[in-house]
Amino acid sequence: MKKFLVVVDMQRDFVDGSLGTAEAVAIVPNVAEKIKAFDGDIFVTFDTHGENYMETAEGKKLPVPHCIKGTDGWRLDARVEAALAGKRYTAVEKRTFGSVELPGLIADFAGGEDFSVELIGLCTDICVVSNALLIKASFPEAPISVDASCCAGVSRETHSAALDVMRCCQIDIIG
Repeated sequence: MKKFLVVVDMQRDFVDGSLGTAEAVAIVPNVAEKIKAFDGDIFVTFDTHGENYMETAEGKKLPVPHCIKGTDGWRLDARVEAALAGKRYTAVEKRTFGSVELPGLIADFAGGEDFSVELIGLCTDICVVSNALLIKASFPEAPISVDASCCAGVSRETHSAALDVMRCCQIDIIG
């Protein structure tokens, strides 16, 4: 069985930048260790916005510029980047919470074989849950899991609520 790890938006702006939290900073060592120990294909998503972010629908509801392509905040946290060094991974830029391209990439990499997908990253209650639900909807028979010890939400309450939603949708919560 093939194994895939999806590292969601471990970018500087979400860790300790414009939208960072203490909880996000706290999971970075767990995320780095998970990446280093993982034996399988890795996908790394990048929340990606342009200079016109404030004019977008998201920018109007969340008026905090973040993950503007090419800025320091768009780049991966240095410890995550170091953990990925020497590993083959596929970068996936996404313009919204969930990547509609990711399920197709997973299918291509699986090549018709059975597979499992594990997700880690930020933010549990926005981008992790969005990607997990898209993947589960695309592959209802595949084992999909989220490692809660490698995720953080906007708040502890919304992190917990997102884990509950994913559990209800038959996504395994580990860690």
